[in-house]
Amino acid sequence: MASGVPGNIGPYRLLNVVHTSRASRIWQAYDDRKEQMVGIKTLQEEYHKDREQVGYLRWEYFVGRKVTGERIIRMFGFDTDRGCPYLAMEWFSSSNLKHKIREGIGKIAYLLPKMIEQSAEALECFNAAGFVHRDVKPDNFLVADDGSVKLIDFALARRKQSGLGKLLAPQTQVQGTRSYMAPEQIRGTAVDQRTDVYAFGCAVYELLAGKPPFTAVSADELLYKHLKASPPSLEAADGNITPEFAQLVRNCLAKDLAGRPQTLGDFLLGMRMTRIFKIAPQPPK
Repeated sequence: MASGVPGNIGPYRLLNVVHTSRASRIWQAYDDRKEQMVGIKTLQEEYHKDREQVGYLRWEYFVGRKVTGERIIRMFGFDTDRGCPYLAMEWFSSSNLKHKIREGIGKIAYLLPKMIEQSAEALECFNAAGFVHRDVKPDNFLVADDGSVKLIDFALARRKQSGLGKLLAPQTQVQGTRSYMAPEQIRGTAVDQRTDVYAFGCAVYELLAGKPPFTAVSADELLYKHLKASPPSLEAADGNITPEFAQLVRNCLAKDLAGRPQTLGDFLLGMRMTRIFKIAPQPPK
């Protein structure tokens, strides 16, 4: 079932695969009952009985039902059909920010203020609901041609801890995507919304510069840079970026949690008080 060949799963008619990863597939599907397109995430056949992967899928559904907002992809259901676990969600027929970057940031520069603002709004909503995303990266923001954004992929999300619970929290498994991991996430210590602020700073840097702030030839070197290295200058990457906005992004990348904007709402406040570009980019002809 859901082996890559279109068919049916539960009440949904599978149309075509739109994304494939090591453990899962994303399908465009159709709900005949509600007469609407949906997105379906299925596990690859070898993971149908993998307790960890099934747990991630079930947890993503749980988090998605708890966190609702205009910028958050909606979850419709989690079930198993003929041994294949699947997650049904809102269909958003757009590529992600990573694909947009690869196509050339010059093509989307005029939309970047809107994309950055809506991405921050999505994360602010996610954090306000009591969760830390822990895998913030351009890949996990779908973006329409007009710059509208949806946050996706909640498998690594964790509930925020505060007060005594935060102090007594056990070390967590080190998870995430290395190019965007905050120092505390690398160390496996307690995380909060400021962890997402750091990763978001890495993603914004990449949106503006065309590459993440830290790159390396090995995983260990990359993680060391997140722990110890100063981020390169955004102004040097693009002379059209204002010093004020470059400093805001630099603050997001502070090694010390106290040096970052304390919430994505704080970032948004700073963003709305300054300009990203000295000269506003125009749509490509």
